[in-house]
Amino acid sequence: MLRLSSSQFDPISDIERTNNVPIIRLDGDGAMDIRSTLTELCEAFNAHDLDRIMAFFSDDCVLEMPRGSKPWGSRFEGKRNVREALATRFEGLPDVHYGNDEHFVDSTADTGISKWTLTGTTREGTRKEAQGCDFYTFRNGKVIRKDSYWKIVE
Repeated sequence: MLRLSSSQFDPISDIERTNNVPIIRLDGDGAMDIRSTLTELCEAFNAHDLDRIMAFFSDDCVLEMPRGSKPWGSRFEGKRNVREALATRFEGLPDVHYGNDEHFVDSTADTGISKWTLTGTTREGTRKEAQGCDFYTFRNGKVIRKDSYWKIVE
């Protein structure tokens, strides 16, 4: 786990120096602040900013999406493939928004869950709304796995 002393971490000036590259946030004990990271990830998704989103992910990341022909849905491995898969979300629902977000953390396991309500309109004009959640696993301050689930609306 990455640990920095408080003298090495100045959240305000570090953000200003990073040009939207996320900073590893630390809690009072010097451990990664997963809750802040999940909040920033949600903000990046709502901004539809793929560069900012992908800055949170490790090079060897894995994304599992709910739909697919396998029990786990669709799996994408590696940063480039994950980016391409996430881009389809913004293409299919150009106004997609993740609202009512809540974040839950297990710091010991370097995991977190973001719960949200997805809203958006397809290119054909159909309005979508579904509740869902993402299970995140972190290593060295980066997302190594994002496993997405959502309710099926019939």
